[in-house]
Amino acid sequence: MRASVLRNGRMVYRDDVPDPVPGPGQVLVAVRACGICGSDLHFAAHGAEVAALGGQLAGGGANLDVNRDVFLGHEFTAEVLEAGPHTQTHPPGTLVTSIPVLLSAEGVEPIFSSNTTVGGYAERMLLSAPLLLPVPNGLDFKHATLTEPMAVGLHAVNKSNIEPGETALVLGCGPIGLAIIAGLALRGVKAIAASDFSPKRRELAAAMGAHQTLDPAQGSPFHAVHASVVFEAVGVPGIIDDAIRRAPTGTRLIVAGVCMQPDTVHPFFAIAKEISVQFVLAYSPEEFATSLRALADGDIDVAPLITGEVGLDGVGEAFDDLADPERHCKILVTPGGAG
Repeated sequence: MRASVLRNGRMVYRDDVPDPVPGPGQVLVAVRACGICGSDLHFAAHGAEVAALGGQLAGGGANLDVNRDVFLGHEFTAEVLEAGPHTQTHPPGTLVTSIPVLLSAEGVEPIFSSNTTVGGYAERMLLSAPLLLPVPNGLDFKHATLTEPMAVGLHAVNKSNIEPGETALVLGCGPIGLAIIAGLALRGVKAIAASDFSPKRRELAAAMGAHQTLDPAQGSPFHAVHASVVFEAVGVPGIIDDAIRRAPTGTRLIVAGVCMQPDTVHPFFAIAKEISVQFVLAYSPEEFATSLRALADGDIDVAPLITGEVGLDGVGEAFDDLADPERHCKILVTPGGAG
């Protein structure tokens, strides 16, 4: 079958990937669309470092060889084709999505970066029958594809315990920052400020629910906003320390940006102002389902975020195009065409 795989830091097109075969508890699906995530871009550029750090986190060597082809793609909507042995699931043709995890006799395999488990940049892939969620209410499958990043934003918001009457400041309006803004609006927060150097991203922040947008080139956003909760969604060295220095006393700082480099903070400022720092990752299955319902009910509109669409042979170019925030926010890979 056809797929796009990561090879030596570049996404390359293949037409000779073996068809995946579902085992017990698994379902073969046809990928309808898969969003390109910033973490995929980062893995393409820094895969060896990511694998090494992941190995340290697990307490052993990372079970990934970056010198072999790597399957990526974890923001997907798919169509059920057939179930594995002794597996009951939704009828063929049902549109579904799922948290990106594959259950097998060998254990749990995250559908993120793998030499063996095919991800969403392919014609077909395997999913776990117990984890499937049908796409409801006639929701456009392209919009349903963004359930996963919206769940990341919702999880960050939930971890903050922000109340509707508090003020939020979001630093960075890439896809995760925008998802956080959507999650804040869903929670009913009445004062959402967003900061980004990109005019296009500030425009998207307003579309997703920000009440105020700020250009940090014109001055620190902390000068314009007295926030109770600050969300860091930039992920570069120095941002956490700057936020700690500038944030008001008692601020809750939620770190959603993934900084892969060593960073330095000055605890003195956090201690002096009793700032709480919460690092966040991913989401719960319940938050994933809540995000899907919010999309289906029209409580979150992700249409403005989808700025491009490519086939499997265009994934490499799309990775390059996403470097320009004025051109693109979220590019979808549609293996079967526009649909």
